[in-house]
Amino acid sequence: MDFTLSQRETEFRDRVRAFIDAEIRPRRAEHDAEAASGERWKVIPTIEACKAKARAAGLWNLFMPPHSGQAHVDDRFVFEGTQLTNLEYALCAEEMGRIDWAAEVFNCSAPDTGNMEVLHRYGTLAQKQRWLAPLMHGEIRSAFLMTEPAVASSDATNIETSMVRDGDHYVINGRKWWSSGVGDPRCRIAIVMGKTDPDAPRHAQQSMILVPMDTPGVTIERMLSVYGYDHAPHGHGEVVLRDVRVPVDHMLLGEGRGFEIAQGRLGPGRIHHCMRTIGVAETAIEAMARRLLGRVAFGKRIADQSVWEQRIAKARIDIEMTRLLCLKAADMMDRAGNKSAQLEIAMIKVAAPTMALQILDDAIQAHGGGGVSQDFHLAHAWAAMRTLRFADGPDEVHNRAIARAEFGRHADAAAPRPDRR
Repeated sequence: MDFTLSQRETEFRDRVRAFIDAEIRPRRAEHDAEAASGERWKVIPTIEACKAKARAAGLWNLFMPPHSGQAHVDDRFVFEGTQLTNLEYALCAEEMGRIDWAAEVFNCSAPDTGNMEVLHRYGTLAQKQRWLAPLMHGEIRSAFLMTEPAVASSDATNIETSMVRDGDHYVINGRKWWSSGVGDPRCRIAIVMGKTDPDAPRHAQQSMILVPMDTPGVTIERMLSVYGYDHAPHGHGEVVLRDVRVPVDHMLLGEGRGFEIAQGRLGPGRIHHCMRTIGVAETAIEAMARRLLGRVAFGKRIADQSVWEQRIAKARIDIEMTRLLCLKAADMMDRAGNKSAQLEIAMIKVAAPTMALQILDDAIQAHGGGGVSQDFHLAHAWAAMRTLRFADGPDEVHNRAIARAEFGRHADAAAPRPDRR
């Protein structure tokens, strides 16, 4: 195996890293002050200023792999941005993960990334012109409404939101939550998953449709907190859809194609999260090491206590192993397609948040009381990472898929042996 990065992989990683160091990191205090003052749900001027510079630098819409627009439609819509492979983007996303708002600066933040990819792969030309273009330009934001509070949404066949055809419209009724992005005042469009045919085969009952957020009957009932953090100005909302009428031409791909779209969307989305998670872990181990080297307890540096040497060593080992698995999954997606990399995507989706949470927990411990305060961003990062153990499918679902694949490998060996009595 050759682990040497190509010239293009190195170039984009280094360009993103240099931009973050020059334009984003120096403005963290300014960003935090803007976010903390006045209205919670607003546009942050610092992010917008950095966006303009990123776009001018050609670091814009980096998330979209080159092949993704060719799946289902005659594509006469030109994607705007530099399209990287999954492997190339993995290296860039790790850098973005080091600062929690950096991804938005490059127009590479969820759920817009997944929604743009859905529109690009499955949308009609009219849908792309109306919604994909302004998303690519960073003019609007979007949401993805799938999870429901009344059912176990880890099994998406449980989703109960109804979509009933009525002439030239669908009438939508249901309740969604963890609708990330609806708190942003620029959120204009949502992709909603619901049931169009309860009598169809299990995985053909669901469909996805585009719902403008200003459609009558769409109500953001409340914004949800994550361990006390509201994650403003992005946020996660509980949304009620009551007799929402949407034209039939807002349907994506066709009735009963919701699971097909979901698989096309969630595979890349899962690995994008994992890529950024490695950046979070790198920031945490750096903060932990600096704290341990700079504090003295019981007559010596905390770094010289053997328990902390063990924790730092394990953190570095876990980061390196997780990065290799993430890059392997990205490379498989590029070479063989998302479906062939399903097992690797499942493994990294379980491994990456678990790894980052442990390192963040150790970093919080190293900072003592300061670690659980707002001063070091560690507590906020831990809360954000904890959600990834169930976002885009809980650990249990991914572990089930991994275990079943392993059982399948050894099924022949489990055959009953002849009785030798």
